[in-house]
Amino acid sequence: MPNAKKISKSPSSTVVLLSGGLDSATCLYLAMNDYEKVYALSFNYGQRHKVELRSAKKLAKLVGAEHYIAKIQTGLFQGSSLTDPKIKVPKNALKKHLDKKEIPNTYVPGRNILFLSYALSFAESRNCESIYIGVNALDYSGYPDCRPDFIRAYQSMIGKGTKAGVEGQPVRLLAPLMKLGKTEIVQLGNSLGVPYEHTFSCYDPDPKTGKACGKCDSCILRKKALSVSLK
Repeated sequence: MPNAKKISKSPSSTVVLLSGGLDSATCLYLAMNDYEKVYALSFNYGQRHKVELRSAKKLAKLVGAEHYIAKIQTGLFQGSSLTDPKIKVPKNALKKHLDKKEIPNTYVPGRNILFLSYALSFAESRNCESIYIGVNALDYSGYPDCRPDFIRAYQSMIGKGTKAGVEGQPVRLLAPLMKLGKTEIVQLGNSLGVPYEHTFSCYDPDPKTGKACGKCDSCILRKKALSVSLK
């Protein structure tokens, strides 16, 4: 793991939800610093930006994390521009979403609930201590499953709905980026040696070339964060 700052590691293991974007890559490098054994878990759910999985594979390989890609049946998620090609991804609309506190159509119903459930089953069955998820509640598009109260509620559920939980050792749900803006996340990642050139952040890439659109919420946040962090 190039340039990563080394600290005392836990002998236990952890699971990182790894999409291949800025946030999850930062979580991956945090986890590699904190744990001896790291599993990376990604999802192929019919997303129009599945090119992100290439980045996830690359990142996991770079750090030597054991990587799994869970296949979820295409069409399971409805009503989202990320999974329905008939719905257009909003462009140059981030400010409007933030100002009006709108939930954009890139929201995928129940996605983080489902992903975390996969991760929880994976983690508990392997006696992993924790799960990392790269949600944040500052520079984001208003998704309800990226908020602190959602994370707290899910942690409560872990304590009540798992064997490890009722025995007093619940899997811990870690959201270390929750209170950070995108620029702060990139600055943290730079200190850890995260190779952001190998990450991908776009909701609507060109289907032929895989090139980012440059205009969706994800692209705008990425551009802002990377440009400011380099100043």
